[in-house]
Amino acid sequence: MNRGSVFLAWRHWVSRGAAARTVPRHPQFCLENHVNHPLLQVSGLRKSYGPAEVLKGISFDLQKGETLSLIGPSGSGKSTCLRCLNFLEKPQAGEVLLESKRIGQLPDRKGGWRFMTDTELAPQRREIGMVFQLFYLWPHLTVRENVALASIKAAGMRRDEAHALAEEMLDKVHLRHKADAYPEQLSGGQQQRVAIARTLAQKPKLILFDEPTSALDPELVGEVLGVIRELAEEGRSMILVTHEIRFARDVADRVIFMDGGHIVEEGPAAQVIDQPRRERTRSFLGQVGA
Repeated sequence: MNRGSVFLAWRHWVSRGAAARTVPRHPQFCLENHVNHPLLQVSGLRKSYGPAEVLKGISFDLQKGETLSLIGPSGSGKSTCLRCLNFLEKPQAGEVLLESKRIGQLPDRKGGWRFMTDTELAPQRREIGMVFQLFYLWPHLTVRENVALASIKAAGMRRDEAHALAEEMLDKVHLRHKADAYPEQLSGGQQQRVAIARTLAQKPKLILFDEPTSALDPELVGEVLGVIRELAEEGRSMILVTHEIRFARDVADRVIFMDGGHIVEEGPAAQVIDQPRRERTRSFLGQVGA
């Protein structure tokens, strides 16, 4: 992204004002600190399942403090792209850099690269938190224990410290009063908010959301989107795969439209969604009623 397009994105974001965000995020987000130092760099990402190539050379950057949304039809490669960023899926080609450090791969003895083992990957995965479609909460643990578990097991935190951190993160998703409840006592929306709190407890540099509302009843979607909006207002670095197009327009700084394993169009959220330049983008948005 050049300085001109960055400035336009920033000017557009400011123009949306309180209708989209009540608290300005990072004033230097687009103009100074982040132009030359992306948090995340993705280059030439390719992923195939047998003969089917799902990602066909995906490249993009994410600035620190930026919210990026990936939209597009089902099967376009959005979720696969997301899962390749933390190597839940291993791409056949391309590289992912977080703060200029290569993710998921180490130099081999032949001058190339080899995939990391799960043990080697674990510290990097803690820096890239992920919220899935399903909640994956332990049913036999309380909400507090679910949120604290990774801090105890993976980070070696003392139990009392991990529980205090868990309660702090539950505050962020407005569920501290449910700390002693069990997952089966919560609604789907509440369970997803616990999953978000669990991710926040890792203190990740980047959070990935893979269609976090797709498993929810319609009346529960708003409470989860509200939490994601608050995280965006805090200036969290996030990538969001979603079918909630209007939400993506209001919350994301940039939008990438994918189709057939390619990036078809990308730019400031309102430009891509309200005034798309590509016919394929216009067709998709017309079909979903955006």
